[in-house]
Amino acid sequence: MLKNKNILLIISGGIAAYKSLELIRLLKKQEANVKTILTKAGSEFITALSVSSLSGEQCYTDLFSLKDETEMGHIKLSREADLIIIAPASANIIAKMANGIADDLATTTLLASNKQIIIAPAMNHAMWKNPATQSNLSKLRQYGIKNIGPEKGDMACGENGIGRMSDPETIIGEIEKYFSPKPLKGKHIIVTSGPTYEPIDPVRFIGNRSSGKQGQAIAKSLRDAGAKITLITGPISLNDLTGVTTIHVETATEMLEAVNESLPADVAICAAAVSDWRIENSSEQKIKKQSGKKPVIKLNENPDILYEISNNKNNRPPLVIGFAAETENLIENAKSKLKKKKCDVILANDVSPSQKIFSGNENQLYFITESENEKWKRCSKQETADKITDKVISFFKKEEKEKCKI
Repeated sequence: MLKNKNILLIISGGIAAYKSLELIRLLKKQEANVKTILTKAGSEFITALSVSSLSGEQCYTDLFSLKDETEMGHIKLSREADLIIIAPASANIIAKMANGIADDLATTTLLASNKQIIIAPAMNHAMWKNPATQSNLSKLRQYGIKNIGPEKGDMACGENGIGRMSDPETIIGEIEKYFSPKPLKGKHIIVTSGPTYEPIDPVRFIGNRSSGKQGQAIAKSLRDAGAKITLITGPISLNDLTGVTTIHVETATEMLEAVNESLPADVAICAAAVSDWRIENSSEQKIKKQSGKKPVIKLNENPDILYEISNNKNNRPPLVIGFAAETENLIENAKSKLKKKKCDVILANDVSPSQKIFSGNENQLYFITESENEKWKRCSKQETADKITDKVISFFKKEEKEKCKI
């Protein structure tokens, strides 16, 4: 599967650097072409000679090499690779990547790259859990950078915890997965995400509690499965995903317009927390507080985006998935919504404050159709997104089988 694939392996500092030698051997065993960059810190643990001996290629180390940079080495290395792996990825190089620092050959190459990057972190468990590291990792994930591991176990420092670099065999498995056929290639999927803000005046608004984390995780997972993604999002603080067409809106009306302009699509997933109402008499000027007088706010219903997509006679996607965020009678309300909206699937979750779904990193859903009621375990929003992607893939596989019967 990896034959003739061009892999750029960046080896940063840490005792786990010795594992990179085995990784090179396994890549060469599968006839991959392996080029390497060894950082200054990495060279404290292994040598450039051992790296180049295994890879059969020059091991690059110096940003200011006259010969290499005459040929624009950092640009060439990033462009020739089909995939970039950083193993081990130290806390230091992760921090540099997250903040756009390019002060050596490795980080300059990474900043200039237009290819997928996968990191295999390795560090002390306290460094891994440090809020700064977790914040940097969150940034990298938003940039589309994947991570493998780390694992829990004994460390060279004598402590035990999460921080060990994944074994080379595990990393090889993830590389193979990256190059495996993309089951959703050629499919266009619309994902709505985040809240909508309905203005009361230029300063105030009404809206829903939504961080957009689940919608963005769904977009990322579907993108990784090969789909072309249009992500239509209300106001959120997350960075745009690479490889995803992101459209920013504020109101429900703007979101519906963006959806209609993005059709046709093969799938629509409505994960946005759309405000049910908008202000009929919104003010163009800030409403001043007047003693003893309360402003009168009149509400109008917003367009029902899920209903509009599901009942679009000309451009209805073959698969329409909606979310039902409820605080009581979860299953009953979700089934009612499925019938009323005429969508194909409802993903229902309990968003009561005790569940910590809004702005949290975990979710717990029920997958509901006319014939199914499947409870999913509580897990990270990215794992939840991957389950949704699996369901989408299964839908098209089933559809393809039905076509073959005709």
